[in-house]
This record gives sequence, structure tokens and C-alpha cells, in this order.
Amino acid sequence: MHLGFYNTNLPPHLRVLKDEIEGYAREYGLDFYETIFEVVDADDLNEIAAYGGFPTRYPHWSFGMQYEDLKKGYEYGLSKIYEMVINNDPCYAYLMRCNHTVDQKLVMAHVYGHCDFFKNNAYFGHTTRKMMDEIANHAARIRHYVERFGEDEVEAFLDKCMSIDDLIDIHSVAIKRRDDHSKYDFSPAPAEGEAEESHTRRFKAKGYMADYINPRATLKAEDEERKHLKDQRVAHFPERPEKDVLLFLIEHAPLKNWQRDILSIIRDEAYYFYPQGQTKIINEGWASFWHSTMMTQKILQPSEVIDYADHHSGTMATSSRRLNPYKVGIELLRDIERRWNMGQFGPDWENCDDMERKRKWDTGAGLGRKKIFEVRKIHNDITFIDTFLTPEFCKEHGLFSFNYNEPGANYVVESREFQKVKQRLLFSLTNFGKPWIYVVDGNYRNRGELLLRHEHNGVDLKGDEARDTLANVQFIWARPVHLETLFDGQPTVMSFDGTDHTQQAIGGTNDASRNAPSKVK
Repeated sequence: MHLGFYNTNLPPHLRVLKDEIEGYAREYGLDFYETIFEVVDADDLNEIAAYGGFPTRYPHWSFGMQYEDLKKGYEYGLSKIYEMVINNDPCYAYLMRCNHTVDQKLVMAHVYGHCDFFKNNAYFGHTTRKMMDEIANHAARIRHYVERFGEDEVEAFLDKCMSIDDLIDIHSVAIKRRDDHSKYDFSPAPAEGEAEESHTRRFKAKGYMADYINPRATLKAEDEERKHLKDQRVAHFPERPEKDVLLFLIEHAPLKNWQRDILSIIRDEAYYFYPQGQTKIINEGWASFWHSTMMTQKILQPSEVIDYADHHSGTMATSSRRLNPYKVGIELLRDIERRWNMGQFGPDWENCDDMERKRKWDTGAGLGRKKIFEVRKIHNDITFIDTFLTPEFCKEHGLFSFNYNEPGANYVVESREFQKVKQRLLFSLTNFGKPWIYVVDGNYRNRGELLLRHEHNGVDLKGDEARDTLANVQFIWARPVHLETLFDGQPTVMSFDGTDHTQQAIGGTNDASRNAPSKVK
């Protein structure tokens, strides 16, 4: 994309404000990369947002759809983008040109909170800090493939890859899943029979005692057992279930070089973007905490208080239909700061049964600010909620869980009980609410077919979405693909061979008609 032909640099009065707010942010202890602000028109900001914040990203029709959605939302007054900031070094942030000065102040303070979080949170530690350049390189490579192989073919393959970009292992950046293999190991392979001999246990013995100490029958039995175990290891491909489905496809699918490169690009970008979904609540809460602190204590002029209160309250507005990550994040951080300032933590606090004493509890610990900086550094949304959500917080903020009532065809309050609310909230955050899918067998039925397994956690897959995903994986694998899952508690295998979808119940019944595969349109 190309921004309009106008100057996007900060005007003088915003440059002065930027330097002032940056100074306040550093005074409060925030630590961030150099931050570059650009001022753009509303239409261009919507376009940047449609590209995920990267104006140099490769072209794709889905970005156009997102742009149209954002544009209509803005024109009809349904939504408005106040800020856009990129995890990069330097950080790039975009301001909407038509915003009032008080909005620009709020956005700048909010951006510095995000920049501090990007730099210091552990879950962003693996991300490249030169992603603006990486994205531009990705776009250049894809445009080269478009010129060489045709727009239709490249875009069709991009569609398949982008539709399965969430089939990655989000924990692999912190857990070693595989043994390292050096490509520089040029040691000669053992001759036939040499490896087997080296692994056979032989005890030292004099010549006349050799057959007694090392019986030939025993050595032969050990040799056969070792070969049998080796054959078993070879039969399992991969050796253990793999969560990173995209990596498995990159390494083993029969792809052309340009296809493999595009799939690698999609995977790299998925790993870059996933921490933002993994820390939505705490990241937005942290940025909101600091914009509210700086605005109310340092930045606001008396004449700006009403406008600020109006816009800040709009951002923090709650709804009975969805959870507001800004509101939950900022209030939970404030609760943590208050509790640690008053010493409401540790064994003494937890073991106190006197409610009146707990109500007045205040040891003057003064550790609140230190604690929230620690929380910012080591937590994501799941650990943040799991560690610091309390029954008192849920009661104060009116949190409840809800469920769909089929007879009434509406949503109803399911529970206000703390453990139920917490369980529902954590469940919705785990893997972003998406299913866990593993590669189990890359040579299923000894036919080169692919077997996937869904780790069922109480919620069945959506049939239409599962079939679409199978079709896209099959397109890349070029052989039939199968998925083991549960439907209504019944073990089931969904399959797609490139033409027809089938679904077959397995186990738990001897009914031949039930076990027969059924075609699904």
C-alpha cells in the first residue's frame, strides 16, 4: 500500500507534546524502544490497520475486506481507531490527523505503555524487532512469485495457507520439542552390521570362557530385539505427536520451492503475531493503566478533563455480551497494586479467617508499583487471570458466566460462582479458544496419508469449519487427510480425499450401519 502524498511527520505542537509525554513515561519507570509517531488520515489509518499494522505487507484480498469493514464502521460512526502501534525497534505508531489534541495526548501515553510491554514482556522475547523490514521482504518475495507463476495460482495457495495459520505450537518458542541435528556432521555412516555390533552387550572374557560368558543365543536374541525396536521407531512418523502442523507440512509435504517459501512466510508471521493475542487483556490493561495515570497526574489541562473522561469511559465501557479487555486489564492491575501496597498477600493474609480484620488489613507494605512491573514482565493473559483473579474482584465488577439456552433460543446467565466464572474465562483464553490439533501419523495406513488428532477438551469441533480446514490441509499434503475427534462423546474420524468428505464413528458400537462412513456435503 502507499500512503497519500502528504507529510506524515508530527506537526510542531504534537512534537512538543510527544517529548513531554515521553519524559513522563520514563519518569514512571517505563522502558521502551525509540518510538516514531506518524500522523495519517482516517482512510489511511484504516488501510494500515487492515494490513495488521504493516503498510509494507504483501497484497491479499482478505486485507481489502478488512479495510472495507473498518471504513464503513468509521463512516457510519460505529467504530473508530484511535491508535495503532507496532512491535518493532524502533516502534512505529500512527495517529489519526483529525483527532483533537486531548485524544492525541491520550493515544501517545497509551502507546508508550504498549511499547514498554512489547520490549519487556517475556512472551514477546522471541519476536524479531525488525519485523517492518521482514514484512517488506516477505511482500517482495510473494510479489516475485506472482510475477513468475501468476496471480491466480499464488493467491489460491495463499488462501489455503492463511486459513490454517493458527495450526502452530505457540509454546514451542519456550520448550525444546526436538533434538538438535547438525548439518555439519560429516562423520561416515557405519558399515552394515557395524552399528548392530557396537550396541550388542559383550562382557570381557578369556578365550576359553567366551561362549559361556557371552552365549551366542543370548547375543542373537538381544540383536533381534534391538532391530525390532528400531523397526518400531521407524514405523512411527513422526516419532511423537507434533503440535506445529505448519512446520510438519513445510518439512514433509510435496510442495514446490515457492510454495514451501510462502508457507514458511505465513508461519513466521503467525509466530510474530500470536503473543499479541496471548496478552490482549494484560497488554491493553497495562497501556490503559499508564495513560490514565499520566493523563490525570501530569498531562491534562483543566479544560480537557471532560473530553478525556468522556473518551476514556467510552474505552472502558462494559457490555453484557462480551468482555472488555481494556476494562478487565486495567482494573485487575489496579487491584494488584492496591493489594500489594496494603500487604494483602502471602500466608498471613491467605490464612486469616477474620473477615473484619481482613477488611481493615493494611501493613503499609508499599510494594504495589514494584509488583505490577513484575506482573508486566512474566505474565500472559492466562497466568494473569489464573494468579490474580479473586472472588472479591468478580463480585465488585459483576462478572458472571453465560451459556446458550436452546429451548429459549437466547443466552442466559449460567453462574456467578467464582470458580465457574474463572474456569469459563480461562477456557476462552486457552489457545485463543481454538482447538488443539496434532499430527499423529504422516504415513497413515502405510499409504502416505496424514492423520491428525483433536485434543478434545469438552467442546466438539464445528463441523463446517473442521471440513474446510481438512480440505485446505489436504490441498497442501496432496494425499487424503484424516482427523480423529469426538462428536457427542463418540470417537469419530473425519476424512477428506480431495473429492469427498466422510465421517465415520469408531469404537463403542457393533452397529455396522453406524460404523459405515457417511458422506457429508
